[in-house]
Formats: sequence, structure tokens, C-alpha cells
Amino acid sequence: MTGIADTFVIEPGCSIAAVLKKAPLAPLENRILLMYVLQLSRIQLITQDERSIDAQQAHQLALLFNRRLRGEPIAYIIGQREFYGLQLEVTPDVLIPRPETELLVDLALQHLPLDARRQLSVLDLGTGSGAIAIAIAHSRPDLEVTALDVSAAALAVAGRNAARHLRQQHTPFQLMQSDWYCALGERQFDVIVANPPYIVAGDRHLAQGDLRFEPQDALTDHADGLSALRKIVDGAGAYLKNGGWLLMEHGYDQAAAVRELLNAQPFEEVQSWQDIAAIERVSGARWKA
Repeated sequence: MTGIADTFVIEPGCSIAAVLKKAPLAPLENRILLMYVLQLSRIQLITQDERSIDAQQAHQLALLFNRRLRGEPIAYIIGQREFYGLQLEVTPDVLIPRPETELLVDLALQHLPLDARRQLSVLDLGTGSGAIAIAIAHSRPDLEVTALDVSAAALAVAGRNAARHLRQQHTPFQLMQSDWYCALGERQFDVIVANPPYIVAGDRHLAQGDLRFEPQDALTDHADGLSALRKIVDGAGAYLKNGGWLLMEHGYDQAAAVRELLNAQPFEEVQSWQDIAAIERVSGARWKA
């Protein structure tokens, strides 16, 4: 990280308060790493701030602080990230779930009526860690949820997250390896959600911050940023039930282009929704009955 020495040493026997005082990261990141290594809650970190750190803990903390100083994302360092109230495992094989993506979960749930006379079904395309699909299934145990990804490594992470958060009261949660719709056969769904790669090839952000460490194929389509979204829109009609909804996350400046893709197909009620930063982050539409 620019302007910070890339070697941080912690002396055994010093207190939590002493580490926090000289720790080189942002205060929240300092606390996260301490809570992770010491297995303490946020409240315990405050109330036990005079607790001494032993040699093993000091060594482990120094290793993690220095990994972060070299730019590695906190989520990969501790192997988890919270999403929609769920603590999810994340590895370098999957994208780090982000708060703005929770809008996609909210919208999916809004378009799945609670008083349905039949079991409703959801498809998550490019599930990665399983964050979106698991959040939907956890919120609505009555749903049938299918999640696809082309990456076997990502599906392994999603499987562990599903096993952790979805119990027997949930309806079947199926993971499938598939390049978009290829493995689905003739199945159809009430809602399709997707957070596909949408960063334009060569975008400078791919070489900055956390994005440097995340799987590039999950971030960029290596083209104009719309090729994956175009495939999803063009193929959705065969997999949506009449009146079903397609909902997709996209880039901060892509809403108009995605609405144009939707309007070129037999969709109605084409619209975009703003995320927590008032950016049009999700676009979608209803397949004409």
C-alpha cells in the first residue's frame, strides 16, 4: 500500500491496545485481523484490550498484516466475507461478494410472491461463491434454487457455503457446472439472476486494489463488457416461464445499454434499479406471457 512500510513486526507480550495503536492499516482492517487471529468478538476486543499477545499470535498477526500491506484483500486473507447477513467462505477462485450485489437478492425476492400456489424456482448464473443463490434460498426456504458456474473450483466453494447455511428445512439447492445455460436442458424458472463479468477489457481498475487478486474471468468478459450480458439476455427466453423475470447486475455506466438489449427481445417492464450509492446497478425485465 502506497506510503506504508511493507514490513510490520509485532513483539510478543504486547497488549491488544498496543497493537491497535501502532497497526498500519485502516482501523476497521486492524480490528478484523486481530479478531480473526485472537478469535474474539468486536466487544471482546474492546473489553480485553490489555490482554497480552503470545509469540505464536504475534507471528501470525505479523504475517497477515504484511499480506494486507502488499495489497491482498482482507476477505482472502481471513477466507470469509459477510453477505446478506451470512458469513461466506471466499477463496481466490471466486469473487469477493460486495454490498451493492445485495440489491440483486432484494429484487429477486420481491419478484417471487409468497402466496404462490406452486413451488417457485430461481436460477443463478455464474454463482461463484454461491452468495446470491444461498442468500435467496436462506431467505425463502420454499423456493427451488439452481446455481450454475463454469468453474469447478468456484462450485466447490459454493457447495461448502451451501452446506454451512442451508439446512434440511430448505428445498433442494442444486449446483451445476455449466457454461451459462448449456447444461439446463428444457428446465424453466420463475426468476433468473446473474452477476456476470462486465468490466471492459483493459479497464484500468483491473490492475488496482482488490481486483488485482480476484479471478479475472469473473470480472471481465475480455471484450466490450456486454458480451456475457448479451448471451444471458439472448438465451433467457428459453429458460424463463411465462411472466418470469430476468435480473442482472452490470457496470455503473451500462444500464442504458442493458435496457437496449432487453428491449430487443420479447421482454416487457424493462427497467433499472439503483444500488446503495444511487447508481443504476441492476437491470431486468419480465418475459412476455
